[in-house]
Parts: sequence; structure tokens; C-alpha cells
Amino acid sequence: MSKVQEFKDHINTGYTFKSDFITIGGAMLDGEAITDTHIKVPLKTLNRHGLISGATGTGKTKSLQVIAEQLSLKGVPCLLMDIKGDLSGLAAEGTSNDFIDKRHKAINLPYEPMAMPVELMTLSKGDGVRLKATVTEFGPVLLSKILGLNETQSSVISLIFVFCDSQQLPLVDLKDLRKVLQYVVNDGKEAIAEEYGKVASTTVNTIMRKVIELEQQGASDFFGERSFEPNDLLRTDENGNGVISIVRLMDIQSKPKLFSTFMLSLLAEIYSSFPEEGDMDKPKLCIFIDEAHLVFKEASKTLLDQLEVIVKLIRSKGVGVFFCTQNPIDVPDDVLSQLGLKVQHAMRAFTEKDRKAIKKAAENYPITEYYKTEDLITQLGIGEALVTALNEKGIPTPLVATVCRAPLSRMDVLEKEEVAELVKNSKLIEKYNENIDSESAYEILTGKIKKAGAKEHQEKVEADNAKADELLSEKETARLKKEKTEETRRKKAVARELARQKKEQIAEDKRKARKRKKMWNSVTDGVTKGVTSSRGGGLIGKLTRALLGVLGIK
Repeated sequence: MSKVQEFKDHINTGYTFKSDFITIGGAMLDGEAITDTHIKVPLKTLNRHGLISGATGTGKTKSLQVIAEQLSLKGVPCLLMDIKGDLSGLAAEGTSNDFIDKRHKAINLPYEPMAMPVELMTLSKGDGVRLKATVTEFGPVLLSKILGLNETQSSVISLIFVFCDSQQLPLVDLKDLRKVLQYVVNDGKEAIAEEYGKVASTTVNTIMRKVIELEQQGASDFFGERSFEPNDLLRTDENGNGVISIVRLMDIQSKPKLFSTFMLSLLAEIYSSFPEEGDMDKPKLCIFIDEAHLVFKEASKTLLDQLEVIVKLIRSKGVGVFFCTQNPIDVPDDVLSQLGLKVQHAMRAFTEKDRKAIKKAAENYPITEYYKTEDLITQLGIGEALVTALNEKGIPTPLVATVCRAPLSRMDVLEKEEVAELVKNSKLIEKYNENIDSESAYEILTGKIKKAGAKEHQEKVEADNAKADELLSEKETARLKKEKTEETRRKKAVARELARQKKEQIAEDKRKARKRKKMWNSVTDGVTKGVTSSRGGGLIGKLTRALLGVLGIK
């Protein structure tokens, strides 16, 4: 048996399955495509997650496009994170050319261009269905991890959720969260301290800064209503093809925290809302994360831990997660170990670091006698990849160099007019793009604070009025007291004046009496002298002496 036939039998044995599958290309040996050696992946193992990696320009995004197309044609809905804007072409029919015809002839696969059922989505105010979630849906644990809070700060977030729940304060968006944080250390400080204990203002200020940092990355557009329902990702079209939902993220390449926040919240919501499915014949949903290093690069350790836990557990919900990145080492080892499908495009060895990365990547693949994996990784052409998957028993399939089939849809982006038409025909736009700002914690607390302020103002006015009345009363009392004092003083002055006048009158009377007595004495002295001098004789003398004797004058 020739080496080629032996290789062909080896591959066909390893890639033949009893259940349904998708086909992603044909096998290669010594740089040549081997006809009728189709590389298949059983649908029932595609909830075991996957990795598509390779250097820029090697075709990894097209491999993502191919796998999403083939899943859609099997009735499996997909969700794609489109960081570079490369994937909108899935909504338009592809076109054939000599290169595609030659490739498909070599691997003996027909090429039938077709458009896929696509729904465009956005985290911001771009074209498409707006994806949103409320702060309440995140919960205190996930929110604390996204904000990168320590244990003390996380406990304050938990306190806030308990407080808002007890006070019926809906936490919808980030302005609600900021308002509650302000309330905790200002107007509601005493009530919070009495019910839950004192909350340090320094802790709240730190949380506030982290919330503002998240807002600066555009999270204000993401947090709010109406919350996206994960079941709307599970749609099929009238032909039974799975709808491919494409989240257009071109405007958040510089906002990795928002991207990781969205991804973690989406996975958490899917995990919490989807029922347990166990082993299914095909996945309910497949999620493809292009430029996956953006999810991991800026994520904190606690955030990565949470993501790893969800990736491990979400498989039982019938959901597969596929990471598309330039280098396998971009994905944490604990996540990498969970991945069943691996599609490795060419890597470039320009530096010592690159060579170490290639060596490490090669060690992650099954050993094969047909390839020198470490060398082949650097020799693959555009649209060629090393592939290994899991068979129906969960055993890795043989590692195989693969000529990937071409996408059936357009390998380019949609024009603006095409995007507008696609959005216009969306069945979800009306449901999710309505601007809703219902009464939540911000409005309720603002009203409460204003009401308290109005009450405080009224109490202050009443207190001021009472104080004014008191001052007026005090002034009136002082005035009356002053008048009484002045009246008493006046009466005393009048009494003194009357006494003075009486004293003067008495003195005057005494003076006049003395004057009269003096005059009388003067008169009497004159008479006395005259009489005395003639006292001795005559009738007059006798009468005078008699009168003087009566008066007691001698």
C-alpha cells in the first residue's frame, strides 16, 4: 500500500462518523490536496468549544466564516463577535473565481454560493439590534469582578444590591448605581449605618472611580433597558437554517474592558437562562469570539476565573464557544484545555518568542507520523490549517493538514446601503431599539432627596419665622420694659422736681418768715426803744408799758 493510500485510509477512518457533521475542507499530504479525504466535525461534539488561530492574513477569519455557514445550514444558530468588521458579508451571496474552483475541485467539494440569514447587532448606537443588560441582571458578584474590586469593596456592592432590593430601587443603568453610591455616603448615610453599619466614604469613592472608568469605555450605552433575551439568538429562518447574529464591535477595539464585560455578561446570562441539555445531536448555539485576546488581555484574574468556570459549564447547556486569535497562548491554559476543535493556521517565527510560541502550540496537538508539526505550522499557505477535533466518543481525531473550503457567502463587507436594508428588514429592531428610561433608582432617589430637601427648606422657613417672631416678641418686651423704665424714671424725676419745689417752697416760706420776723423785730425794736425812752411818764407811757407787758416785752 502506498503512503498516500495509507494516509487516505487513516484520515477517512478518523473522520467518518455515524451522526451528522459539517465539512470544513480536504486533507493535505506533502503540500498536495488528497481528493475525497474530507475533514468533518461531528455536530454533537461542537458544544465542546474550539480554537481558530493563526497569524494575520492566513485565513483564520475565513475559517470562522466557513464553520458558521456550515452550522447555519445544519440548523444551528450562531453568534459572531465581529471586531474588524469582516463578517457582515455572510449576509450576501459569494462569487466564484478560478482560485475557488480549482481549490474545490482538488478536494472534491461543490461550491454553491449563497447568502446566510443574518441579524446585525451592536453594543453602541451603531446599525443593528442594540444589546443591553441591566445592572441588576449582572448581580453583585459579577459586577464586582468586572470592576476589579477587592473583598471590602465587593461587600459594599453586595450591600447596595440588598439595600436597593429592600427599598424597591431598580438598578437599571450606571447612573442608578452612581446615584445609590452617592446616597450611601450623603443623604442616606445615617439610615444605611443604622440598618447595615457604617460605610467608609473612601471605599465608595474608589468604587465610583471604577464605575466612571467603565462609563468612559462606553458602558453607558450597554447598561439599560430593554434587556436582550438570549432566546432571541436561537432563531431559524423559513428554510430551517440557523440565523447568524453578528455583533459589530468595530468601535470598541480600544475598549477591551467593555468587550470583556459584554462577553462575560452574555455567557453568564445564557448559562443562567438556558436549561440543562446534556449530550445533544447538535448544539443549540455556537458563539464565535474573533480577536479573543481582547477578552483576556485586560481582564483581571477574578474575571478570567469566572470566564473559565462559565466556559467549562456552559457546554451542558448545548452551547459551544469558539475563540479566534493570532496565537494559542493568547488563551489561558485552563480555557485551552477545554477546547475540542482546533484549527491552526500558519504562524510566523520572526523572533525567539515566536519560535517558543510555535513549539508550545505544536505540543498541544496529537502526535502524527505524517507531519513534523512544529515545522509545518510555519509552512502552511493562506487558507490551509492543521485541524483536529473530537469524534463522537470524545477522542481527538488525527491531526491533519487541511485545504479549507471557501466561504459560500461574500468574502468582503457589506456596503452601507446593504447594511441599511438588512437592518430595515430585521424582526428584532422594533423590540430592542426603543429608548426606554423607566423610573429606577436614579429617579426615585433624586425625587426622595428633592422631597427631603423641600421638607428641610420648609422646616428652615418655619424655624426662621419662629425665630423672627421670637425676636419681635423680645424686641416688644424690651420696648415695653424700656418704656416702663422711662416712665418710672420720669415719675421719679417729677417726684424729685416736686420735692425740690416743695423744699424750695419750704425754704422760701422760712425765708419769708424770717424776713417778716426781722421786719417785725425791727418795728418792735423801734417802738420799744421809743416807748422805753418815754416809759416813765404820762398816759401814753403807761399804756405802752401795759401793752408791752401783755406782749411780754420789757
